[in-house]
Amino acid sequence: MRQSLDQQRRAFLGAGGALILSAALGSGRAGAQSDKLKIGVIGSGHIGGTIGGLWVKAGHPVKFSSRHPEELKELVASLGPLAQTGTVAQAIVFGEVVFVAVPYKALPQIGHDYGAALKGKIVIDACNAVAARDGAAITDEVNNNGVGVTSQKYLPGTRLVRAFNTLNYRVFARDAHRADPQLAIPIAGDDAQALNVASGLIRDAGFDPVVVGNLAAASRFQMGAEGFHQEVSAAELRQKLSLKP
Repeated sequence: MRQSLDQQRRAFLGAGGALILSAALGSGRAGAQSDKLKIGVIGSGHIGGTIGGLWVKAGHPVKFSSRHPEELKELVASLGPLAQTGTVAQAIVFGEVVFVAVPYKALPQIGHDYGAALKGKIVIDACNAVAARDGAAITDEVNNNGVGVTSQKYLPGTRLVRAFNTLNYRVFARDAHRADPQLAIPIAGDDAQALNVASGLIRDAGFDPVVVGNLAAASRFQMGAEGFHQEVSAAELRQKLSLKP
């Protein structure tokens, strides 16, 4: 029996085709529907709703989730048929890529409850640790060990990429697809294919990805670091972080 398009795409990604697929995502073409990835969003507040909405507008099917999915009906209604709501478990199953934008203190519980379902998935992590909200213990851990390393600890087995954590959602909404030079989004990760797929999705959302390095290097754009809250172009961000052009 012939495979469905969804089955073929999953097999393609599983066989290492993500690198080729990401080149198509980052090419700037409108692309065929087969170029689009299903994305599950965990935490559909300001950041999750804004970035997920930009992906819907770029043609990606997105399932937004929260503990109360019924509260997301207005959001998905405004975005059209490519947007859906569901539980966290449903968003993870749905997503070929999972975007996590929750208070940092929620990460350990997400990893505990959904670790098996998340294993092997590309996960884009936009979470920041704020002591007043998330507690001193986990914030100190992030500050001492680095946010990328800490997130990977709590989401083991995922192909983790750090991105979309440096700016307010209003900036993302305002500057998406702005005239060149586009707004730079610093990213970091240990998995080369995951970085390429995430870079393509960043371009689809209307921004310019800047790979800072591996997950340990994500500390360079965590809260309080030199790469945090930089509303600059890719060239300017590379200069600020002393990265190669």
